[in-house]
Amino acid sequence: MRAAQIFYNGQLAGILSKDARIYRFVYDKNYLTTATQPVSLTLPLREAPYESNVLFPAFVNGLSEGSNKAMQNRLLKIDENDYFGLLLATAGGDRIGPLSIKEIHEPTGN
Repeated sequence: MRAAQIFYNGQLAGILSKDARIYRFVYDKNYLTTATQPVSLTLPLREAPYESNVLFPAFVNGLSEGSNKAMQNRLLKIDENDYFGLLLATAGGDRIGPLSIKEIHEPTGN
């Protein structure tokens, strides 16, 4: 399973994950009690997780398209259909808009 923290204007808003072929986004409980804005109009504030067979548009919309996407995929060695991998690899730095994304790395059990 791969996962990432989703921040809205610097505040932890929730966790985005992919397990097999299912994408899941769940809001952080603290965010639900303090926030007034959802991360997207298509993901209104709620306790129940959102699940989908495709990456949610709120996150896909921040990815490059066309030749820029092809170049990123080639340089980062990411399959062109791995939108989640591309999101994790490219969405951690400076972005336009309120969302920022930080991959969650599982500790290695040495």
